[in-house]
Amino acid sequence: MSTDSYEDALKKLGELLTKKSDLGNVAAAKIKQLTSELEELDSSKIDSVERIKSGFNHFKTHNYEKNPSLYSALAKSQSPKFLVFACADSRVCPSHILNFQLGEAFIVRNIANMVPPYDKTKHCNIGAALEYPVTVLNVESILVIGHSCCGGIKGLMAIEDDAAPFKSEFIEDWIQICASAKNKTRQDCKDLSFDDQCTNCEKEAVNVSLGNLLSYPFVRERVVKNKLAIRGAHYDFVKGTFDLWELDFKTTPAFALS
Repeated sequence: MSTDSYEDALKKLGELLTKKSDLGNVAAAKIKQLTSELEELDSSKIDSVERIKSGFNHFKTHNYEKNPSLYSALAKSQSPKFLVFACADSRVCPSHILNFQLGEAFIVRNIANMVPPYDKTKHCNIGAALEYPVTVLNVESILVIGHSCCGGIKGLMAIEDDAAPFKSEFIEDWIQICASAKNKTRQDCKDLSFDDQCTNCEKEAVNVSLGNLLSYPFVRERVVKNKLAIRGAHYDFVKGTFDLWELDFKTTPAFALS
């Protein structure tokens, strides 16, 4: 749009509001909406490198430089109380959801917030990410957070169905970690819609991960001695709710979900 047509539009709008002042509120709402859309359009064109730079500059100015004592302490050591397993989904950052401050939570994120069972030959990255905060940092609580509209769980529920979204090199093998959650959901919720089944499976998969946590000897030992608590949670960003629960683990003589 040229400058002339832009100015002409503003002139016509002014003339209209002069004649019909009762349209003021309507015009204000429309202008606000248009402004928001233009800002969004402008931000979408920001170079990714510039976005990273501006993001860090904002953090440094409004956070780092205003909290010198905090960053001085963190430079020496960390002693988080929580170990959190969360989904890599861009909509569910646990630090934002639970207002965790720096140094408060050791966070591991992956597809569908899954914890595989103990196995030294597979998923050693998860084993290492679990072992360090538990055995070295001595966290007091492990939290596994599922969430609404989880693509990983939707993919899990669709496996072997005509509705399977795609075949992948890594994802399908990974989400099979919680295949038992899918099977239980299909059995217990067979009369529900697919979307409702997925919601149920999001929570059931968390329970499977909680059970898998106890297959790690260093986790199980601390849970038995009441030195470590493990909990499940589900964040629904559609409804704005957060459910938190504990399971009654039978930790002796063998672990099991009750």
